[in-house]
Amino acid sequence: MNIINSTQRFSLGFIFAASMVAGAHGATPAPEGAAVYFVTPSDGQTVSTPVTVRFGLDGLGVAPAGVEREGTGHHHLLVDLDDLPALDQPIPADDHHVHFGGGQTQTTLDLAPGEHTLQLLMGDYQHMPHEPPVMSEKITITVE
Repeated sequence: MNIINSTQRFSLGFIFAASMVAGAHGATPAPEGAAVYFVTPSDGQTVSTPVTVRFGLDGLGVAPAGVEREGTGHHHLLVDLDDLPALDQPIPADDHHVHFGGGQTQTTLDLAPGEHTLQLLMGDYQHMPHEPPVMSEKITITVE
Protein backbone atom coordinates (compact mmCIF):
# COMPACT_ATOMS: atom_id res chain seq x y z
CA MET A 1 0.00 0.00 0.00
CA ASN A 2 1.46 3.35 -1.00
CA ILE A 3 -0.55 6.21 0.48
CA ILE A 4 2.11 8.83 1.12
CA ASN A 5 2.36 11.61 -1.45
CA SER A 6 5.72 12.99 -2.65
CA THR A 7 5.68 16.01 -0.31
CA GLN A 8 5.16 13.75 2.70
CA ARG A 9 7.92 11.35 1.55
CA PHE A 10 10.46 14.19 1.57
CA SER A 11 9.79 15.04 5.20
CA LEU A 12 9.39 11.53 6.68
CA GLY A 13 13.11 11.09 7.33
CA PHE A 14 13.25 14.35 9.29
CA ILE A 15 10.05 13.52 11.14
CA PHE A 16 11.31 10.08 12.12
CA ALA A 17 14.62 11.48 13.38
CA ALA A 18 12.86 14.20 15.39
CA SER A 19 10.47 11.61 16.80
CA MET A 20 13.33 9.48 18.08
CA VAL A 21 14.70 12.43 20.08
CA ALA A 22 11.23 13.16 21.51
CA GLY A 23 10.97 9.90 23.48
CA ALA A 24 11.98 11.39 26.81
CA HIS A 25 9.50 14.26 26.49
CA GLY A 26 6.37 14.26 28.68
CA ALA A 27 2.91 14.65 27.18
CA THR A 28 1.75 18.16 26.26
CA PRO A 29 -1.56 19.03 27.92
CA ALA A 30 -4.54 19.25 25.58
CA PRO A 31 -6.87 22.23 25.98
CA GLU A 32 -10.17 21.24 27.56
CA GLY A 33 -12.73 20.37 24.90
CA ALA A 34 -10.20 20.02 22.06
CA ALA A 35 -11.52 17.77 19.29
CA VAL A 36 -10.37 16.58 15.88
CA TYR A 37 -12.73 15.14 13.27
CA PHE A 38 -13.17 14.35 9.58
CA VAL A 39 -14.81 16.97 7.39
CA THR A 40 -14.65 14.47 4.51
CA PRO A 41 -15.12 11.60 3.94
CA SER A 42 -17.96 10.50 6.20
CA ASP A 43 -18.15 7.24 8.12
CA GLY A 44 -19.63 4.55 5.87
CA GLN A 45 -19.13 6.57 2.67
CA THR A 46 -18.24 4.87 -0.62
CA VAL A 47 -15.56 6.81 -2.49
CA SER A 48 -13.28 6.47 -5.49
CA THR A 49 -9.52 6.82 -5.44
CA PRO A 50 -7.77 9.16 -5.00
CA VAL A 51 -9.61 9.97 -1.76
CA THR A 52 -9.55 13.56 -0.52
CA VAL A 53 -9.45 13.67 3.27
CA ARG A 54 -10.12 16.96 5.07
CA PHE A 55 -9.41 17.40 8.78
CA GLY A 56 -11.46 19.50 11.20
CA LEU A 57 -10.24 20.80 14.54
CA ASP A 58 -11.88 22.58 17.49
CA GLY A 59 -10.20 24.06 20.57
CA LEU A 60 -6.64 23.47 19.36
CA GLY A 61 -4.54 25.39 16.84
CA VAL A 62 -2.30 23.95 14.14
CA ALA A 63 1.46 24.50 14.20
CA PRO A 64 4.15 22.69 12.23
CA ALA A 65 6.21 19.95 13.82
CA GLY A 66 9.17 21.39 15.67
CA VAL A 67 7.32 24.62 16.58
CA GLU A 68 6.56 24.62 20.30
CA ARG A 69 3.50 26.80 20.78
CA GLU A 70 0.97 26.35 23.60
CA GLY A 71 -2.46 25.10 22.54
CA THR A 72 -1.29 23.71 19.19
CA GLY A 73 -0.40 20.47 17.47
CA HIS A 74 -0.43 18.86 14.06
CA HIS A 75 -2.40 16.06 12.45
CA HIS A 76 -1.51 12.39 12.09
CA LEU A 77 -3.73 10.12 10.01
CA LEU A 78 -3.97 6.50 11.11
CA VAL A 79 -4.80 4.26 8.16
CA ASP A 80 -6.02 0.67 8.51
CA LEU A 81 -4.81 0.22 12.10
CA ASP A 82 -6.43 -2.23 14.49
CA ASP A 83 -4.76 -0.67 17.55
CA LEU A 84 -3.73 2.85 18.43
CA PRO A 85 -0.01 3.60 18.61
CA ALA A 86 1.49 3.92 22.10
CA LEU A 87 0.13 7.18 23.50
CA ASP A 88 3.25 7.76 25.64
CA GLN A 89 5.67 7.61 22.69
CA PRO A 90 6.15 9.70 19.52
CA ILE A 91 3.73 8.65 16.80
CA PRO A 92 5.52 6.39 14.28
CA ALA A 93 5.95 7.49 10.66
CA ASP A 94 5.01 4.90 8.03
CA ASP A 95 2.21 4.06 5.57
CA HIS A 96 -0.20 3.47 8.47
CA HIS A 97 0.82 6.54 10.55
CA VAL A 98 0.86 9.48 8.13
CA HIS A 99 2.35 12.71 9.52
CA PHE A 100 1.28 16.21 8.54
CA GLY A 101 4.16 18.03 10.23
CA GLY A 102 3.87 20.99 7.89
CA GLY A 103 0.52 21.88 9.44
CA GLN A 104 -1.53 20.51 6.54
CA THR A 105 -5.27 20.11 7.08
CA GLN A 106 -6.06 17.86 4.15
CA THR A 107 -4.51 15.21 1.93
CA THR A 108 -5.21 12.95 -1.00
CA LEU A 109 -4.75 9.20 -0.54
CA ASP A 110 -4.35 6.51 -3.17
CA LEU A 111 -6.13 3.58 -1.53
CA ALA A 112 -6.73 0.16 -3.03
CA PRO A 113 -10.34 -0.88 -3.65
CA GLY A 114 -12.02 -2.27 -0.56
CA GLU A 115 -12.78 -1.27 3.00
CA HIS A 116 -10.40 1.03 4.91
CA THR A 117 -10.37 2.62 8.34
CA LEU A 118 -9.19 6.16 9.07
CA GLN A 119 -8.61 7.93 12.38
CA LEU A 120 -7.00 11.26 13.26
CA LEU A 121 -4.62 11.74 16.18
CA MET A 122 -3.09 15.09 17.07
CA GLY A 123 0.54 15.29 18.07
CA ASP A 124 2.53 18.07 19.68
CA TYR A 125 5.65 19.70 18.25
CA GLN A 126 7.59 16.47 18.86
CA HIS A 127 4.89 14.10 17.51
CA MET A 128 3.77 13.07 21.00
CA PRO A 129 0.02 12.62 21.53
CA HIS A 130 -1.45 15.23 23.87
CA GLU A 131 -2.76 14.39 27.34
CA PRO A 132 -5.56 13.54 27.15
CA PRO A 133 -5.19 12.37 23.53
CA VAL A 134 -7.00 14.48 20.94
CA MET A 135 -8.29 11.90 18.46
CA SER A 136 -11.25 11.37 16.20
CA GLU A 137 -13.59 8.46 16.09
CA LYS A 138 -12.39 5.74 13.70
CA ILE A 139 -14.34 5.84 10.45
CA THR A 140 -14.71 3.18 7.79
CA ILE A 141 -14.86 3.99 4.08
CA THR A 142 -15.20 1.78 1.02
CA VAL A 143 -13.10 2.51 -2.05
CA GLU A 144 -14.59 1.39 -5.37
